[in-house]
Amino acid sequence: MSIEWIEQVLQLTVQMGTVYLIASLGEIYAERSGVLNLGLEGIMIMGAAISFIFTVAYNHLIAILVAAVVGILMSLILAVMTVHLRLNQVIVGLALTLLGIGLSGVITSPGIREKILLTLNPNLPEKMLTIQQAEKLLEIPIPLLSQIPILGRALFNHNVLVYFSLITAFSMWFILFKTRAGLVIRSVGENPSMADTLGVNVFLVRYITVIISGLFASLAGAYFFIGFHPFWREGVTAGRGFIAIALVILATWNPLRAILGAYLFGGIETLQYRLQLLGLGAQSPYFLAMLPYIITIIALILISTESLRKKIGAPASLGIPYSREE
Repeated sequence: MSIEWIEQVLQLTVQMGTVYLIASLGEIYAERSGVLNLGLEGIMIMGAAISFIFTVAYNHLIAILVAAVVGILMSLILAVMTVHLRLNQVIVGLALTLLGIGLSGVITSPGIREKILLTLNPNLPEKMLTIQQAEKLLEIPIPLLSQIPILGRALFNHNVLVYFSLITAFSMWFILFKTRAGLVIRSVGENPSMADTLGVNVFLVRYITVIISGLFASLAGAYFFIGFHPFWREGVTAGRGFIAIALVILATWNPLRAILGAYLFGGIETLQYRLQLLGLGAQSPYFLAMLPYIITIIALILISTESLRKKIGAPASLGIPYSREE
């Protein structure tokens, strides 16, 4: 293992982990307010599909903005059904995931995609209508810092969305634990009845946090496609939205701990390919690949057990619809 190999692995770990980090940050806010967004995977894959289409038709900036709008709209569906209509959050979330997976497959299918692209940009060259890839976001090395041996390339030589994820993680931690707005979000997730009695609009808080969750999930999907893996195939996110949900639990609903968890998952995913190139794990190439999903299953079991929920510090009202009449 050379220093260059280590630098490449660390850089890819951060890049892959950014997918999980962006998605988990929004989910932390939603769950802190008491709403479990199991539609994360569906919103994420729609963000990836939209970024694919709009990057080909226009550019990265428009693709990211449209993906953000789509994420907000999809999260509004979840918010209306779970917060306003008080439907089961698990069922609604899974239905939203199925909707996103199906819809992304439809709009990126060859015939429909060509029609969408021509509608968006009639002057688009014919060869652009059938490509399965898009231009990747450029990496922006930070002067001097990117020249630091090993860690420089790993931490200071990335595209703008990687830097955005780290800045946002620290900002969201500060808001959640050091401001009145964060206290309101946490109080709604712990005891919505008391928060309501004190004048907090529980429904508005949950609407806002669910929208934040959908926005970040869609941005995570957009980043995955245009910032990390700019080659489209159906089902490209491959369950990473569910892994992000597990990451929220492992991070104990803390944005700073989510950074470490995201890079852990990113490192596992990176190593599963890199170690095979070194001849390690070639006999069982799926062993490392299954580790994130095993951790996901364990995390979901933890959150579904009442006694364990309390031990790991889960918001007391997580997954429980609120009604003033009850």
